[in-house]
Formats: sequence, structure tokens, C-alpha cells
Amino acid sequence: MQHAVIVVAGKQYLVQAGTKLTTDHVAGKAGETVEFPKLLSFDESAQQIGTPKLTGTAKGKIVSQGLGDKVMVVKFKRKVRYRRKSGYRTPQTVLEITAV
Repeated sequence: MQHAVIVVAGKQYLVQAGTKLTTDHVAGKAGETVEFPKLLSFDESAQQIGTPKLTGTAKGKIVSQGLGDKVMVVKFKRKVRYRRKSGYRTPQTVLEITAV
């Protein structure tokens, strides 16, 4: 089974064909194919290490675009009745790696 370390949105992930990832937002619509640079590739018999990247790419498909869990931000200062509460949801993309 071929494994690879790829870079998606500035973060590194260890993947193989069929892996599903939830990452930060990747531009594109659901169903589109995207390519990611490989940093390292290995299987049972051989390994390749890029300096800094390998020549090939890993291919993936965008499964869905959505929002992550809500993160609450609270500001509070005692004795002066200062309270602020806000929240946000980060955009996320679900990817399926089709080829390494």
C-alpha cells in the first residue's frame, strides 16, 4: 500500500488512496478534482524523500464544503460591567484522496 505525506492548506497529512480528510478551506466546488504536492512517499519496499518536494502529486476529490464547530470568544473585565460574546465557524473542506 502506497503512503504519502502531502501539504494541504499549509498543513501536512499522512495519506493513502481512499483516505478522507477534513481540512481548512480548499478552493473549489464539491466533486472537483484537486492536486496536492507530495513531500514524502513510501511503501513496504521503497521510500522517496523530497528536497523539499517530490515531482509527482497526489490527486483528491472535494467531497463537501462546510463550516466547522462554533468557537466562542468571550471578553470580560470585572468591576466595570464589560462583557462581549461572539462566535465564529471556520470554513472546512472534506477531501477524499483518490491517487497517491
